[in-house]
Amino acid sequence: GEICAFKIHGQEMPFEAVVLNKTSGEGRLRAKSPIDCELQKEYTFIIQAYDCGSGPGGTNWKKSHKAVVHIQVKDVNEFSPAFKESVYKATVTEGKIYDSILQVEAIDEDCSPQYSQICNYEIVTTDVPFAIDRNGNIRNTEKLSYDKQHQYEIMVTAFDCGQKHATEDVLVRVNVKPVCKPGWQDWNKRIEYRPGSGSIPLFPSIHLETCDGPVSSIHTTIELQTNYIGKGCDRETYSEKSLQKLCGASSGAIDLLPSPSTTTNWTAGLLMDSNDIIFKFDGKQGAKIPDGIVPKNLTDQFTITLWMKHGPSPGLRAEKETILCNSDKTEMNRHHYALYVHNCRLVFLLRKDFDQADTFRPAEFHWKLDQICDKEWHYYVVNVEFPVVTLYMDGTTYEPYLVTNDWPIHPSHIAMQLTVGACWQGGEVTKPRFAQYFHGSLASLTIRPGKIESQKVISCLQACKEGLDINSLESLGQGIKYHFNPSQSVLVMEGDDIENINQALQKVSYINSRQFPTAGVRRLKVSSKVQCFGEDVCISIPDIDAYVMVFQANEPKITISGMDHFARPAAQFESERGVILLPDIRIVSTVTKMEHPLDLREQDRANKPVVVEEMLHNLDFCDVLVIGAELDPEQECLELDHGELQGKHLDATNSTAGYSIYGVDSMFSYEQVLRQLRYRNWGTSATFDRKFRVKCSELNGRYTSNEFNLEVNILHSSNSNFMDHVNHMIVQPQFLQSVQQPEGSVSAVHNSVVPSVATIVIIICVSILVFVITLGVYRLRTAQQHSSAEHEGSKDNEMDWDDSALTITVNPMEKYEKPHQTEEESEEEDIDDEEEDTTSAESDESEEEEEEEEEEEVIVQKGDKQNATRQEQLEWD
Repeated sequence: GEICAFKIHGQEMPFEAVVLNKTSGEGRLRAKSPIDCELQKEYTFIIQAYDCGSGPGGTNWKKSHKAVVHIQVKDVNEFSPAFKESVYKATVTEGKIYDSILQVEAIDEDCSPQYSQICNYEIVTTDVPFAIDRNGNIRNTEKLSYDKQHQYEIMVTAFDCGQKHATEDVLVRVNVKPVCKPGWQDWNKRIEYRPGSGSIPLFPSIHLETCDGPVSSIHTTIELQTNYIGKGCDRETYSEKSLQKLCGASSGAIDLLPSPSTTTNWTAGLLMDSNDIIFKFDGKQGAKIPDGIVPKNLTDQFTITLWMKHGPSPGLRAEKETILCNSDKTEMNRHHYALYVHNCRLVFLLRKDFDQADTFRPAEFHWKLDQICDKEWHYYVVNVEFPVVTLYMDGTTYEPYLVTNDWPIHPSHIAMQLTVGACWQGGEVTKPRFAQYFHGSLASLTIRPGKIESQKVISCLQACKEGLDINSLESLGQGIKYHFNPSQSVLVMEGDDIENINQALQKVSYINSRQFPTAGVRRLKVSSKVQCFGEDVCISIPDIDAYVMVFQANEPKITISGMDHFARPAAQFESERGVILLPDIRIVSTVTKMEHPLDLREQDRANKPVVVEEMLHNLDFCDVLVIGAELDPEQECLELDHGELQGKHLDATNSTAGYSIYGVDSMFSYEQVLRQLRYRNWGTSATFDRKFRVKCSELNGRYTSNEFNLEVNILHSSNSNFMDHVNHMIVQPQFLQSVQQPEGSVSAVHNSVVPSVATIVIIICVSILVFVITLGVYRLRTAQQHSSAEHEGSKDNEMDWDDSALTITVNPMEKYEKPHQTEEESEEEDIDDEEEDTTSAESDESEEEEEEEEEEEVIVQKGDKQNATRQEQLEWD
């Protein structure tokens, strides 16, 4: 009558049923172990009840009917949402609004729909132009700009429906790509150029983006803009004469616009750009060329050359603007020849004087050229082979058209005035004045009578030292056509294959062959045109604007050194060859460089190591100037054999103020020439010393050397026969021959000199002893008869010694015992003696002077037979 058990039928169910009250039959169903919804959401099994009537073997009990139990497991929100990917990436094009850029997805491992579903997504990162919906779709809320931001990184989280959020947010990267714009990619705006680097590529990794356009051909122009540098480009800034020598122009060109100096003072009042000898005319200035600079009659052949920069003429009625004019100085106003600009035309006027042929001839030659008014520098050469006149502009020939034929000018004796920058109006006005002023810039205006210039020389004179270049022309490829303009400042390339054009442009480089280029910016412009297959509208490529930064070259320090003081007997100065002034002159140029330390930590230190290196470059003039009174042409001069200048780019001019050597040549060539410069003086009695100064320059004075001073003493042989011997025997052979002979031959000269000197010294010693004894007795007797007046008179014949620089005091007897050495010793000391030549000779003189001062005796030199008849005496003070 009681219920004793409940039994569950089913395989390994995690449940059990226990009896609570046997009488009433109440029981409880419970779990044997933890139940997990995620493992099993529901259970179904059969349960039966058993009474207590079981026998000993448990076989007799009765069981109820089967009841079905259905159990559902209720879910707990124990799991957080997790994203399927660790990082999400997407790329968008700028300027568009997207409905969905990408979709993120999270999952939740809970078993119930309530806790396993993702109900919401959220962007955690603030201030981003993005939004996300409930399904995880991310969109942009505003148009994105590649220039503003290339990439966005945003963090996103997810929520399940129980509002539990993901433990880890997910990273979403959105890349913004620019709208494909056709154009050149991967180039630098600034290209740096250090002097001496040769040719450097401008755009080593450039390439063209065409956005998959159907391109059939590409036409590219690269332009180097240098019109604001010097004469429109980096050119040598040597003087016009030096440049003409360099280019092999025939000599005789007269520079009408030289840099102002004492001899060329007519340009002193003009506005000048000192760096490049450029003269600016603002319509108020003119310069009169002094008489005698240009010959009166230019003959039928002559050349006028100039650099000119000129803009459009101001005003409605343009005036004539005179470059060069030769007109009557007074009374009349006739223009004999002139070069002027009028309404953007270049006009050359040439009126011949009446001569044998009284014929009607062309008088005005006109050229209409755009370049005359384009505010750029151009090089003009007017070649006159009368009656034919040809103009070369930037090396290209232009024929004139003739406007006027005229009769020759009637001969008159009115003086003519040559002017630059304006024309001299001598007649028709109350007071002669300038008229027809020039507006613009001029440089290197020269006139060469009697010669016309060749095309080759003209091209050389206007050559540009910087420009565009192509590295390895052979690797340009078959399909590339290219063309340079004459000055290599513009390069045009054409091709039909984009890859070939890319490679060709990568090889375009900049080169500046000057050793000391003008520092500063050179602008670059690359413009391109693209043609497409069968389309009217085609791709437009933006221009490239870049620049080359040319750095300042390390400035050279030019140093002149050598022997700065010497003395010679007057006889040498009076000789036909004179005395070599600068036998051992040295010109050295050094440059100071800062060493950059390899270790980065050392860069903070201010004192970087300084390295001084010797550098080779050209000089363009060296002046040997006379300090003090100018040379007296009646009795002294500086001389140089003009054979020394042959084979060199050098010329020389001589005046009473000194000697000037000019031309662009190496320091070694200048040394060679200066070492042959001689000073002659055939009236030495009035001169005791001469001072000279040497100064050299590079690039027309842009870099100048130190001032090297030289003092030369003239020893008057009439006062000291003994000195004559010492100077002839010791000083001259050692000094002059050591310059010209190898070391071996120098020692031979020394050995030949020694015996004669020894002989002289022995004679002197004996003479001094004899005279000391004899004249000592004589003086005791005559001492009282000497009057002070006689003493004064005897001083009139004294020698004036310039001993300001002599400070060596040695016993002369010891000095002259030196030749008695053994032969081995004398050979060993030959080299040392050579260095001390000058000092020993001069100190010997001063020592002898001191010795004689003590003795106060008159010495007659007996050893020299040659001068014995002269019986000349020297009284020492």
